[in-house]
Amino acid sequence: MILDRVDMNQTVSLQEYEKLLPELQLLLREQSLALYQSRIPVVIVYEGWDAAGKGGNIRRVIEKLDPRAFKVMGVKAPTDEELAHHYLWRFWRHIPKGGHITIYDRSWYGRVLVERVEGFCEEHEWRRSYQEINEFEENLYNFGTVVLKFWLQISSDEQLKRFQEREQNPFKRWKITDEDWRNRDKWDVYEPAVTDMLTKTSTGYAPWNIIAANDKLYARVRTLQIITGTIEHRLRSKHKGS
Repeated sequence: MILDRVDMNQTVSLQEYEKLLPELQLLLREQSLALYQSRIPVVIVYEGWDAAGKGGNIRRVIEKLDPRAFKVMGVKAPTDEELAHHYLWRFWRHIPKGGHITIYDRSWYGRVLVERVEGFCEEHEWRRSYQEINEFEENLYNFGTVVLKFWLQISSDEQLKRFQEREQNPFKRWKITDEDWRNRDKWDVYEPAVTDMLTKTSTGYAPWNIIAANDKLYARVRTLQIITGTIEHRLRSKHKGS
């Protein structure tokens, strides 16, 4: 499977991290101004295993940004109003306007992950969602949106270690619930769903970036490198075309 090919031994030293992180954060801050001036919207999607470090990763991405330049959408269970609409409706409402950034902490991919595995939608519904999602992201791309998607990959052993650390730390105990342990028991059921998602929805206009996240420091630096590199390419293309 695609996840088996990820090199989980990738790391960065604390010294490298403390050098690279602020450099990348300041670069992204400069780029955010250029994005605003060029009216280019950016969508960043984070998915990954429970305790993969999505929240901490997002915090490092936004740490140096002007608060007016971005929005983070933390995706929870849909409301009654949202359930009355097509599942993509609640995400369309938060798509950024030109020059702004929206970061999704979990996203429309819940349709083919948790909703699929937990039976919250019919099989024919989640099966057709791959095409719906690809077309949705193609519409964003055609509008001029930069679409970045990250899957934070950790090993089962690393997840267990982090769960146990959360239970033992009174300041992090709130982050671990019975549902987290229940989901962990379904690792072998979720893994094929993740594989299908990555293979069926990675496109030229919105490819998946699979990040080895056993080392949180490496994952933070690597995602920022991809974000700034992709934005730089888009800004250059915009400049050449103008």
